[in-house]
Amino acid sequence: MPEPTLVNRRAVTIEWGDCDPAGIVFYPRYFAMFDASTAALFAVALGEPKIRWTARHGIVGIPMVDTRATFSVPSAYGDEVVIESRVTAFRRSSFDVMHRLIRADGVMGVEGFETRVWVGRDPADAKRIKAVAIPAEVIAAFG
Repeated sequence: MPEPTLVNRRAVTIEWGDCDPAGIVFYPRYFAMFDASTAALFAVALGEPKIRWTARHGIVGIPMVDTRATFSVPSAYGDEVVIESRVTAFRRSSFDVMHRLIRADGVMGVEGFETRVWVGRDPADAKRIKAVAIPAEVIAAFG
């Protein structure tokens, strides 16, 4: 399967609530920013917000099953950053996303990685979720 080419760039202003007492971004906040960036990436690729494309494809969502980040340079309250996000690989029912948080001075501050799964309700137990195949048209939307 060819590597997806779509990259979404999302401008973010670091808010006071993102920061710890030292005045820099508290690391879990980056994961929240990356989660929002994944939603934005899919909205751009599929042309509609998450609530619509999940309903259209009959899925519960795209939960994260693995995540990590490399922190190089901190960001602080008031910083203007851009988060570049792209899917790096699709598999049958899972995919990988890479995020790069770039400060206004061009320095990459954080690189984040996610593995997510395309899931629907388990037909054997509606209280559970189950991985389902990612539709070809979804994969194609990422180039």
